Amino acid sequence: MSAKCSYEVNERGVALMKINNPPMNALDEQTMLELEFCLHKIQVDDTVKVVVITGEGGTFVVGADINKVQNVNTREAGETLTGRAHEIMNLIEFSPKPMIAAINGLCLGGGTELAMACHIRFISDQAQMGLPEIMLGIMPAFGGTQRAVRILGKARAMEIMLSGKFLPAAECDRIGLVNRVIPHATLLEEAMKFAKDLSFKGGVAMGAIIEAVTKGGDMPLEDGLKLESRLFGKLAETEDKKEGIAAFLEKRKPNFKGK
Repeated sequence: MSAKCSYEVNERGVALMKINNPPMNALDEQTMLELEFCLHKIQVDDTVKVVVITGEGGTFVVGADINKVQNVNTREAGETLTGRAHEIMNLIEFSPKPMIAAINGLCLGGGTELAMACHIRFISDQAQMGLPEIMLGIMPAFGGTQRAVRILGKARAMEIMLSGKFLPAAECDRIGLVNRVIPHATLLEEAMKFAKDLSFKGGVAMGAIIEAVTKGGDMPLEDGLKLESRLFGKLAETEDKKEGIAAFLEKRKPNFKGK
């Protein structure tokens, strides 16, 4: 049996993670388990600097396994299912390593929620996104209600969740749901190139920026500024900071070690 989630790391430390659960890459129990395992493994894998997540075949991820959801008939079961999903999505959002979604096809429900947990989102010009849970008499609950409002603002987040409509790539770009629309044929190539460019940056600094934005963005400004100062203070003592300043003064490219 082939893995439903796996990754490979190239020579620049870019991990390409693929969700592979045909035919539509639904997030069933085994896929979620393997996704969680891969995310934990990546965090302790010192060879990994940046992660690109995509779907195998012509689909990114279509969401939760409907058969599983159909059998969730109690409040306790619903809270257990979504609580576990929150833990997995948080592994993505709060990772100190940049997480890039390469949305190569249909991306619905839990797929859109997974993509929103990523730090950067690139989408194929042939792909669509959406949060259509309303059509099933339920709601986005893998973090969708909370991340959508933070990314899009309350009005747009409310519209896409209440309507359940599918959003073409151009519309996703217009409302700020994705960073960039890329021709389908070159999506993965462009995502990997962007990730490669990031791999030359200081890993400690990237982690600090991610923490400042993801955690500080939910704090009152005063607390966010304190977090920023604390993180900058930590960076001041790193080898990467010394190397970055030295490289700038010596007019050469820095060789960051992630320390």
